[in-house]
Amino acid sequence: MYKVMLVDDDYPVLELLSETIEWDQLGVSLQSTHENGASAFEKAMEDMPDILITDIGMPKMNGIQLTKQLKDRNPNLQVAILSCHSDFEYAHQALKLQVQDYLVKDTFDPEDLCLLIKKFKDTLDEQNSKIIKQIQLQQMLKRNKESVKERFIKKTMDPSVMNEREWMSEAKSLGLDLDHTGYIGSHAIIHNFRLIKEQFKSEDTLNFAIHNVVTEAIEGCCPGAVHFQLGAREMFVFFPASLILKKNALTEARESMKRIQHALKKSLNITLSFITGEGCSNLLEFKQELSLLKNCTHQSFYMKPGTIDERKDTQAAPSEDLFSMYDEAAAEMRELIMLRDEDRIHYYVNKWISFLEEKQFPPEMVKDWVLKLLLDLRVKLHALQFFRSNHTVEHIHNEIFDIQLLEELKTWLIHYFNSTLSIVKDVYDQTRRKEILEAFQYVAMNIEKKISLDEVSSHLYLNPSYFSRLFKKEVGETFVEYVTKMKLTRAKELLEQTADSVGKICERLGYDNQSYFIKIFKNYVGVTPIEYRGVRPKEVR
Repeated sequence: MYKVMLVDDDYPVLELLSETIEWDQLGVSLQSTHENGASAFEKAMEDMPDILITDIGMPKMNGIQLTKQLKDRNPNLQVAILSCHSDFEYAHQALKLQVQDYLVKDTFDPEDLCLLIKKFKDTLDEQNSKIIKQIQLQQMLKRNKESVKERFIKKTMDPSVMNEREWMSEAKSLGLDLDHTGYIGSHAIIHNFRLIKEQFKSEDTLNFAIHNVVTEAIEGCCPGAVHFQLGAREMFVFFPASLILKKNALTEARESMKRIQHALKKSLNITLSFITGEGCSNLLEFKQELSLLKNCTHQSFYMKPGTIDERKDTQAAPSEDLFSMYDEAAAEMRELIMLRDEDRIHYYVNKWISFLEEKQFPPEMVKDWVLKLLLDLRVKLHALQFFRSNHTVEHIHNEIFDIQLLEELKTWLIHYFNSTLSIVKDVYDQTRRKEILEAFQYVAMNIEKKISLDEVSSHLYLNPSYFSRLFKKEVGETFVEYVTKMKLTRAKELLEQTADSVGKICERLGYDNQSYFIKIFKNYVGVTPIEYRGVRPKEVR
């Protein structure tokens, strides 16, 4: 709604206009009234009106002066002079200031002002429509240019042979002039992309906002630099440089990167990290620089937010096997959920993230490891009747493998465990038979020990016979059957994740007789432990 300011040193006139004109029905609001130009000017500096209706002769600042001051600041301001002066000189001054109308109080009718305000509103609507169309056109042109640049950089990353002359011509049209200068390449990655994306209406909007901020930052610190966005999550920035003095060129490029980081952090609260290349001066070197930077997935996965690092060669895989730590991590996750201890979420997540960061395992291996941990935990929680999830296995898989940075994985895991623990608590609080849930928890926490019905009923302060009947009624199977099922589920995990012999696993789970263990395993799983593991008998220790 457009804002109207009334200014007149004749208070009865202000009162008349304020009360007799139905401002809301005209589609405008009466912002304020003032008895002198100075007061009106002060208010306008806080909140500029769209329409000004002012007298001419007033103390401190007259209407002509007020109009000139506000028009200088808001050229689209619609102004009507309301005065008792019909003198030509005043009218002439008003016309010079492009005042839209000049009303003489002696012949004034409030209806005339209503008609004038409607005309002002139509004019403002038309102006705003033109401005919106211009902005939309500018945005479309910018987006089109960015689409061209994105297609260009993707085409350049394609290993197929291309026409060098055509490529150089297109590169020059986009700002890359390899005929006359070298470039230091860099690959920029946005941190916490998932959280940032949620703050914008769409990824396209985020992409456009990032483009505008980066473009402005580059124009301010390094006008010859060119950036190519790959979606909203990452971009390549090439800084012009003399490769003869490469050390100086890298230093200057790093300063420009810091300014881009600062601009994005200040404007959009986005944290950016850079990996820098070695420089290029022709098409072949440019393609190589792109390829090497794009394939730095291992290095970028472990980057800290807001850092600038030189590209490193691919590291050798660590000698330690990540999946050898699976059993310990799975046990701690079960403990975390069973104890329903929110305070330990950060402790456990930080512990394992620090371990992964120290060992620098390949990112895809890390994601596989985390996914298996969560899916196994999910199965166990379902078996315990602790868990109801709206997220499918496919959803969890896609979320984890969409993560590109270890810090993002840390944030995601904390959120996931908080959410899971909340669901577990709700189930626990809503269940009438908490004794059964306590029994589930006791079994889960002592799965590698001998567990008897008498032992658990004593732990719950219940009569063994009563507990046995209650468990069968609530769960649909006997307590012994349930414990056997959970122990065999654990046996499958140990067969998959450890190199322990069948005998050792049997002993570990509290079974004294290996033959009996093999028999019940086959009855439950359909194959023997050795067959389940998929190895030949002679390989079993």
